[in-house]
Amino acid sequence: MKKIINGKMYNTETAEEIATWSNSYYPSDFHYCQETLYKTKKGAYFLYGEGGPASRYSQPVGNSGRGGGSEIVALTADRAFDWLEEHDLTEEAEKEFPGKIEEA
Repeated sequence: MKKIINGKMYNTETAEEIATWSNSYYPSDFHYCQETLYKTKKGAYFLYGEGGPASRYSQPVGNSGRGGGSEIVALTADRAFDWLEEHDLTEEAEKEFPGKIEEA
């Protein structure tokens, strides 16, 4: 998927995949949601998400219905780190942001 945001191209086919999270529902479930964090060749982060009609990625269908959908969202490096932390993707956070993590 490709999307231009503020004059910049975000492309899942050419960017590096950093991590993927899923809510563990089957793709046919209305609540299904999967998100993948990417980094472009120039170091910009973005999230590609997809989901069913009852997910945050739902799209309007017809006059009153909802269907599944997908979206690309640009993220700052801080927000990308937060996303990894929120989804308990510790190994990926350590690899991508080693300078942001300190011993407790």
